[in-house]
Amino acid sequence: MKKWIAMLLLSLMLVSTLAGCTPAATEAAEQAAATKAPAQDVNLSFFTGKVETIDLLDEIIAAYNAQSNGITVEQEYQADASNIIKIKFASDAVPDVMTTYEQEFVDQGKYLALNDLSQWWDRLIPSMKESCTDLTSGNQYRVCTNMTMAGFFYNKQMFADLGITPATTWEGFVANLETIKAAYPDVDPWFIFGEAWHLGHLIEFFPQGYIKAKYGATAAKQAFLSNDSSILQWGSPDGAMATFAKNLVELQQKGLINADVLTATSDNCVDAFVTGKAAMFSNGMWCLSGILEKNPDMADNIGFAPYPAMMADGVPVVLVAEDSGYSIYVDSPNKDAAVDFLTYLFSAENMKKYSEALGSPSAFTDVTADWAPASVVTGVSDAVKSATNIGFTNEKPAGFSGDDAGRLVQDLLAGTYTPEEFALAYQAAWNAGF
Repeated sequence: MKKWIAMLLLSLMLVSTLAGCTPAATEAAEQAAATKAPAQDVNLSFFTGKVETIDLLDEIIAAYNAQSNGITVEQEYQADASNIIKIKFASDAVPDVMTTYEQEFVDQGKYLALNDLSQWWDRLIPSMKESCTDLTSGNQYRVCTNMTMAGFFYNKQMFADLGITPATTWEGFVANLETIKAAYPDVDPWFIFGEAWHLGHLIEFFPQGYIKAKYGATAAKQAFLSNDSSILQWGSPDGAMATFAKNLVELQQKGLINADVLTATSDNCVDAFVTGKAAMFSNGMWCLSGILEKNPDMADNIGFAPYPAMMADGVPVVLVAEDSGYSIYVDSPNKDAAVDFLTYLFSAENMKKYSEALGSPSAFTDVTADWAPASVVTGVSDAVKSATNIGFTNEKPAGFSGDDAGRLVQDLLAGTYTPEEFALAYQAAWNAGF
């Protein structure tokens, strides 16, 4: 009986204690709920033209949406993004976040200044922050996630078998192509695909690259922005643009580039390279993941070289630039949500995945990524050290995009222009763009 009474008293004490704690526990829970940020109802639009990152960003966006407390990001990809974005700006259907970046939109005040976002800039490599800085205003309107390099990818084994090395002059470059063609008639010495952005890049890296290397990055940017014809000389029959066109047409006539250049796609190029049907091609690090995905055994056979000097007083160049930049629309009603999403995207964990998927080194100092096989990394490093480093041509006129330039190259390769006519057409389009 005494044991039973003792157990009863103990039970009553426990009930009393728990009952006494209930109001306090309830009050704490209510306070926690009150301090938690209210759920938002934000649809954040994200626009990109970067095909290489679509699948990874879908994955990252899904993870972000699951924990965002009401912010829902939707990705839109357009292959012709540089022109589609113009339509979006003109029709007031502007995305909140975009990877498209044009000087004309900087000058029109379309982008949000990101200068105060130290949580990003404090982590970025200083040279990459400099590359993201607008020359005129000194502001940053985009933040890049990666560094990229562009040059010639080549088949190392094929070059070794033929006893040739990447050329530094145009004459040596053509001689290499002719050697390849003579030894391997079924191989395209230089594979060029006809997508407008890619052909526009050839202009950025060859004739415009000549200007950048000759005058230096800052002076070249100022010449582009001010349309200094004394430096650019786009229409001159002896200038860099006419020389580029003449050289390209001669290679086409000699069968040293692929016959299907106008219809070939980037996928066709990768397929030709990994199967040994193409000896070399021009592109940036963004294509590396696609090569290795289609043929992992190619890793140790991928060479990388600068662009040879095209002009008599030129030097070899290699692109070393910012890549994968993100901007926020200045009039977006969802600026805070956009910053929140990009901060999530730019986390070290996500940027490691991003760098490895893109095949480019990260622009963030706290990200360590295996972005390429060791042999490729070494080859890229050697190429960067051996040539003059140039950047992208971001200082293009408002009405003349890189894709527009690429379409002119398509016309050149289709026989619409002679090299001299092409140079004059380019100059006219460039001037009209201002």
